[in-house]
Amino acid sequence: MQLTKDTAEKRLKDMNMGDMPIMEFHPAPVKVASNWFITYKKLCHEFIETLTDSVEQLALMNLTQDEFMSLIMGKKIPQNLSIRFRIPLIWGGKLEIKNLFMCHTFPNSQRLDQFIIEQSGAKTVWLPNPSKKVYISLNNISGGDGGNATEDRLSQIAAQIVAARGMEQ
Repeated sequence: MQLTKDTAEKRLKDMNMGDMPIMEFHPAPVKVASNWFITYKKLCHEFIETLTDSVEQLALMNLTQDEFMSLIMGKKIPQNLSIRFRIPLIWGGKLEIKNLFMCHTFPNSQRLDQFIIEQSGAKTVWLPNPSKKVYISLNNISGGDGGNATEDRLSQIAAQIVAARGMEQ
């Protein structure tokens, strides 16, 4: 289905993701290397290691302290979080960190899949393009069990990790 920018934005709003920025894209199918998944898994690990600059967004994802620590330390992606491509590989997207973003699998990633699939066959598609590495729909923001205290606690933990790694936030 061919969408205009206005209809694409309305569709995302209907999916409770009206705050998701989109970009116009003209898909041109390309051949994807057969070993793409191996490279993708390594890239995902590198991506989560860069999330120390996204602590504020991560603190709003309602993660337990253990999930947060595993994620920020680059060990494990918690359940219900997905790493997505901004531009799909089959349309020429690159296996690069800047082509990735993280969001909740349910409902966001599933809705974004539906949004993209609905545009199948269109000459111009509208792709999700959040401004940050981590997308949290304004409709789904909820702090952890401790509310703002959870965000503050997780931010302090992340600051300690950043300092220990000798990085800047």
